[in-house]
Amino acid sequence: MPRLRPLAVIIAAVTLLAAAACSRAEPDRSEAVAPVAGGVAQEVRLGYFPNVTHAPAIIAVEQGLFTAELGSTTLTPQTFNAGGDAVNALLGGSLDITYIGSGPAINAFAKSEGAVRLVAGATEGGAQLVVKPEITSPEQLRGRTIATPQLGNTQDIALKKWLNANGLTAGDGPQDVKIANLDNPRTLDAFREGSVDGGWLPEPWSSRLVLDAGASVLLDERTLWPNGQFPTTVVLVRAEFLQQYPETVRAVLRAHLKAIDLAESDPAKAQTIVNQGLEKLTGNTLAAPVIERAFQNITLAPDPLASTFPQLAEDSVTAGITKSPTDLAGFVDVGPLNTELQAAGAPAVDAAGLDKPGGNS
Repeated sequence: MPRLRPLAVIIAAVTLLAAAACSRAEPDRSEAVAPVAGGVAQEVRLGYFPNVTHAPAIIAVEQGLFTAELGSTTLTPQTFNAGGDAVNALLGGSLDITYIGSGPAINAFAKSEGAVRLVAGATEGGAQLVVKPEITSPEQLRGRTIATPQLGNTQDIALKKWLNANGLTAGDGPQDVKIANLDNPRTLDAFREGSVDGGWLPEPWSSRLVLDAGASVLLDERTLWPNGQFPTTVVLVRAEFLQQYPETVRAVLRAHLKAIDLAESDPAKAQTIVNQGLEKLTGNTLAAPVIERAFQNITLAPDPLASTFPQLAEDSVTAGITKSPTDLAGFVDVGPLNTELQAAGAPAVDAAGLDKPGGNS
């Protein structure tokens, strides 16, 4: 395990580096940080989003699964609306663990020079490009405005890569596709008002545009990936916290696995729990057809699909978010997860070599 630099140095690095605009320098691997207090933290500050794609976190919070597994450790949950905000909190030291999109997870690793670890997957799939019904081909997007949740977030990168692959450019010209970075609730309102023509959105927002606002699906992102599998939400931990409090991280992962098991064994109950959680977080519930459609488009699973991350790093370059692919050596640490999976009699997941120096070289 690398010895982590002091927090002040990490914060300074974040300030000096443009948003994920460089590859990660090789971290100092000379010394590990020993676990503190038996590896059990007094508090764990955990982030997640009010999205269906963060269903494992919502279920675990609502059902008290985190609290039950953490025992004497205090759980302090925090919610975010976009990956960049969660990354800033994580790297700024006000967050320990977060559920987050794959794109921001890579950005966090690059910006912090390796001070975070991907420890589990949460959700696969659940992202679609939904548009006004009269738009039926990529070419018809010229001169149109398409929304994504935030600059450089998972869906923003996916859209820009797809535009490039279809001979389209993002920009403000009459033949360009204008990209508007909007919070998901604002995208729904903007689509209804006609100020945006669609969005590349995670669930439940793609389903809301389709069922509540009359949008059509131009593309399901699953069609772009082998076997239709790509990581939408993963679990990211500050490396220092993982080294100091491994038992607390394992407790969080046990609750995470129980939430996924609940959703697999009783999908209807899981949908009800998630809807209740969304109401607490946003003040609104989803109509039954919306949450049913959203759950049909996602798969809850602990495998982070680590083998896809080198491609995701390349996609950030194609999308113009980074200048060169992030060196992902040491990015993944599924050791704690595999310990819990083994204890539960489940198969281990593969780090795809990204747990070692030179993992994607």
